[in-house]
Amino acid sequence: MDVHSLTSEELKGIATSKVRPIAADKIDSTFKSHCIDLISKPLGSRILAFSDEWFAAAENLITPTPPVRKPGIFTHAGAWYDGWETRRHNSEPFDWVVIRLGVASGKVEGVEINTEFFNGNHAPEISVEGCFSDNDEEVKKPSFKGWETVLEKQECGPSQRHGWLLDKMTDKAYTHVRLLMYPDGGIARFRLFGVAIPVYPQSIDDVFDLAATVNGGVAVSCSDQHFGTKDNLLLPGRGKDMGDGWETKRTRGEHVDWAIIKLGTRGEVDKIVIDTAHFRGNFPQKVQVFAGSFEKNPSHNDAEWVEVLSPQKAGPDKVHEYHGDNLQNVKGVVYSHLKLVIIPDGGVKRFRVFGRRRVE
Repeated sequence: MDVHSLTSEELKGIATSKVRPIAADKIDSTFKSHCIDLISKPLGSRILAFSDEWFAAAENLITPTPPVRKPGIFTHAGAWYDGWETRRHNSEPFDWVVIRLGVASGKVEGVEINTEFFNGNHAPEISVEGCFSDNDEEVKKPSFKGWETVLEKQECGPSQRHGWLLDKMTDKAYTHVRLLMYPDGGIARFRLFGVAIPVYPQSIDDVFDLAATVNGGVAVSCSDQHFGTKDNLLLPGRGKDMGDGWETKRTRGEHVDWAIIKLGTRGEVDKIVIDTAHFRGNFPQKVQVFAGSFEKNPSHNDAEWVEVLSPQKAGPDKVHEYHGDNLQNVKGVVYSHLKLVIIPDGGVKRFRVFGRRRVE
């Protein structure tokens, strides 16, 4: 490329290009081993304001499940769509929606925009902005001036997943994001991949859930997640049905399934909770837990894993708590990762690791 022949605007575009497009089939593998969706609805994220939602609600953007299609179904506004869709002929440069993150704050590494089933009415272009604020009322005003670019304007195509990886994780942490859609149209889902920046207890002797997503915990890998994703294990609450837990496929013969959790901070474990809420005919026969201290995410068969909970019989739709004499190799030991093993397979709703933050 001969840069001397380019206009100043073209040169500016090259200089500010800080993103890499990610193919649709690579989005999950790019982000889901070390990032969370900072605006996932089950985390408690909220739509604060929007410019318009005539055809379909902005709230649909943060639904955790993939979009669905209902051909032939119409509402008062028009054809039913599982996403956010605004009126035609927007007189402003863009439509917008303001979202409060589901964590205290977070740093961003990438973005996904899914226009699935929006074909001919999809958003032609998008961008993403962020801010740090403790005032929701100020942030949702159109006059708010605190926005800064997280993802510069990107082109979107019809009915597909679009992913972009930033050149590096943002230096700043954000509490809110604003999705801009140029000039109008429809988007099915919006994902904001990054890491939570939690507010830890002031005292290192306070006990809290070291594994919770809101405290920086990440489910980094698993053996299988055929019916329900590993990421659900660390969400708040007990969920609403089997669909928001971790569930593996049926197996035959001798077998175990596993999920590896990176704690939000290294800590000393006091209590482990394994909840099989809503799993009544498909809960694991037994559960087992290992722990280790690693500098990077380990493999499931790493020799450094230490058993902290021996195999225990599990029950249906039940909170299983293990502490004191139930646990071994935990007193005075600092761990960075835990491995939940289910024998031979099945479903678990939540995995909690209560302990004290420790710095080695």
